[in-house]
Amino acid sequence: MTDQASLLETGTEHLTARVEGRVAVLTFNRPEARNALTSSMYDGFDRVLPIIAADAGIGCLLLTGAGGAFCAGGDVKAMATRSAPGSAGGPSVEDRIDDLRRRQESVSLALHELPKPVIGALPGAAAGAGLSIALACDLRIMADNAFMTTAFAKVGFSGDFGGSWFLSQLVGTGLARELYFTARRVSADEALGLGLTNRVAPAAEFEAAAMAFAQEIAAGAPIAHRLMKENLNRALHHELKECLAMEAVAMTRAGQTEDHKEAAKAFVEKREPTFKGR
Repeated sequence: MTDQASLLETGTEHLTARVEGRVAVLTFNRPEARNALTSSMYDGFDRVLPIIAADAGIGCLLLTGAGGAFCAGGDVKAMATRSAPGSAGGPSVEDRIDDLRRRQESVSLALHELPKPVIGALPGAAAGAGLSIALACDLRIMADNAFMTTAFAKVGFSGDFGGSWFLSQLVGTGLARELYFTARRVSADEALGLGLTNRVAPAAEFEAAAMAFAQEIAAGAPIAHRLMKENLNRALHHELKECLAMEAVAMTRAGQTEDHKEAAKAFVEKREPTFKGR
């Protein structure tokens, strides 16, 4: 199992980390700014995600936000005072592009490719890049008073952190374009109907409901989950024949694991299996 103290030390001021059982919990921790993104958060993802990926004691990652919001995306107030690209003493346009690419890959791509299920738990607003990060998670649960918005059109931005890709995959290109062009709010109930969230829970019970969801997922077979996620990610951009070939490989490998043998035995014995990630 993971040493909780070491994971806590790996977190940062604005991205805290803890472990509950087999669930790693990362929390955007800047409630006074609705958890708007900071360099401290990016550093946290860089430091914590590799540890979570490598630790056999962690079966699921739960990503959430403090203070009643998930993440408001970029810090618009800070942007208003930022120097223009190429100005005296400021970074060049190329430097800013490279920096944004790196940040996107260290958060959205890293969550998408993490070899474990990732749940985005939205106690409140997920806006702009915050929504993009929520959509990069494998699953989502929302409080009944939470909402989503692309937000970018309201501040003259085009969008980042993969939101246009994830949203198009989840709801189709027509609705994705509407949500980007209008930046309208999507309530939790509408998000559930559109398939943007998997579950909605009462706000008063949200934290417990989110943890129960994560614990349910974390109790599964780790190797099978990793192979499932690889299959599902591959299905987004490969032809059926290639997916069938790789499913055959993954299925055969899963069948050789101790976890599969334990699950088959538990099925016969009419009990819950105990998975060990072997």
